[in-house]
Amino acid sequence: MRADALDYELPEGLIADAPLPDRDGARLLVMDRFGKGLLHSGVRELGRLLPPALFVVNDTRVIPARLFGEKPSGGKAEFLLIERLSPAGSDELWLALGRTGKGFREGMRVRVGNGALDVTVTKKHEDGHVELRIIGEKDVLSIVEDVGEIPLPPYIRRAPSEADKQRYQTLFAREPGAVAAPTAGLHFSAALIDSLKASGHAFATVTLHVGPGTFMPLRSDDLTEHVMHAERYSVSEETATAIRNAKAEGRPVVAVGTTVVRTLEAVAKEFGEVRASEGATSIFIYPPYAFRVVDALFTNFHLPRSTLLALVMAFAGEENVRAAYAEAVRERYRFFSYGDAMLLRPAVL
Repeated sequence: MRADALDYELPEGLIADAPLPDRDGARLLVMDRFGKGLLHSGVRELGRLLPPALFVVNDTRVIPARLFGEKPSGGKAEFLLIERLSPAGSDELWLALGRTGKGFREGMRVRVGNGALDVTVTKKHEDGHVELRIIGEKDVLSIVEDVGEIPLPPYIRRAPSEADKQRYQTLFAREPGAVAAPTAGLHFSAALIDSLKASGHAFATVTLHVGPGTFMPLRSDDLTEHVMHAERYSVSEETATAIRNAKAEGRPVVAVGTTVVRTLEAVAKEFGEVRASEGATSIFIYPPYAFRVVDALFTNFHLPRSTLLALVMAFAGEENVRAAYAEAVRERYRFFSYGDAMLLRPAVL
């Protein structure tokens, strides 16, 4: 598959730069997997659009990973924390992306949050990443929660607001470590979760800490040459059992977002089935791909020429997804993280 197969025309005005008043208030475009028909619905109708299913959600929590600091010279510096490299505490090592006017050098120190954090650049990587030693008076992540800024996606061209601290976080968020939200989960309100459970649907969780690679453009015209950034994941025994039971009972396994798809398919690819495990995955799913676990996908609309759109096309067919996106544009659906949603469901219910 070539990268230009992932292109589509999107008017600027269809990019959602803020959430709707209600989490579950978005429109929902429904397509039977590999089917031709499209149905216009709403997220609140999700429960009746599927037989009793197992919804698997990502419980990662977005950290306010964007840090602004000052060098001893008075110059400004900015970091985007990506992954903790040491145990939690008041003295931690982190992998980050950094930006400053004259570049970084090893040994450079930066004060963040008026001195709440003392940051030292310990190593520079050729790809632009830096390794940091971060020291605070208490647990570093607790200070980051106070002094950091939520890293909104680059296509949202405004500064983060106080509301983003809650709305760019799913209700399932438990495990801190992501720098981007698993955005399909943003649509789930407490009322929607309760109504789905009342309708016979069940929930299970996985953890995949979404990294900045989710926004990285394809680096090659040939998808086989693109290398994904690795992301940490965890699957519990409880979730593995729930998936095995759902499969045995004929209940669809619904991935809430592409991060869940990548987690489940990566584990199944490694072990032949979903089992309790943890590690890092750089799996890149694009057509053609034989899915082992996921039966249905609830997801947002994704950027042109993105790895996420490639995954959706692998799941439901290139031409079908292309037609669905064209319909969404015609009907003026809202796109990307704070936008509307799609449900790609099994062809036979």
